[in-house]
Amino acid sequence: MQKSELDNANPTILSVSQLPSRRATGGTARHGPDSKYDYAALASLSSDTPSWHSDDDIDGDYGDAHDEIWEAPVDEQEIYDLISTISDPEHPNTLGELNVVRLPDIRVTPAGQRSNLTTVLVDLTPTVNHCSLATVIGLAVRWRLEQALPPSYRVDVRMKDGSHAQDDQVNKQLGDKERVAAALENDTLRNVVDKMLETCA
Repeated sequence: MQKSELDNANPTILSVSQLPSRRATGGTARHGPDSKYDYAALASLSSDTPSWHSDDDIDGDYGDAHDEIWEAPVDEQEIYDLISTISDPEHPNTLGELNVVRLPDIRVTPAGQRSNLTTVLVDLTPTVNHCSLATVIGLAVRWRLEQALPPSYRVDVRMKDGSHAQDDQVNKQLGDKERVAAALENDTLRNVVDKMLETCA
């Protein structure tokens, strides 16, 4: 794709030091071998490791890791850490660097009396309001979270109100499980999404 064909050839790009992290707020950032997501991220990439979505019992060390990983609730920063490193399909930058994914636009609602599911809501802000790849970006974010989080989490990804000229249509597509499943069965789309997720740790 030529640079002139990009939806936004000159997006605003944040430096890594400008991205939200636990270090910036005085907390402990979860990076490297102690990250609570190491096992979850690897589980979705390797066919040798069990899937969170499997009904089968998990044997050996994986069972212990599963119990320890999800003992503490996941918060907004941890969701941000999972998706901010997804690469943009047009630019050599991540969604965090392009400010498509923003920490204040992520909400985690714990399971309660009415539902035993924890809900994760992510509002995305495309770099331009006519972004032709908004649905693909949303699909990659949703796929990343669905693969990394256990089945007790419900993921809802959408365009932030007013951020896209066709946000209602894009949100309808991203909220339809059958459409999402069909999109991920399309080899061309799946290759784009897989390429975007290569930058995720």
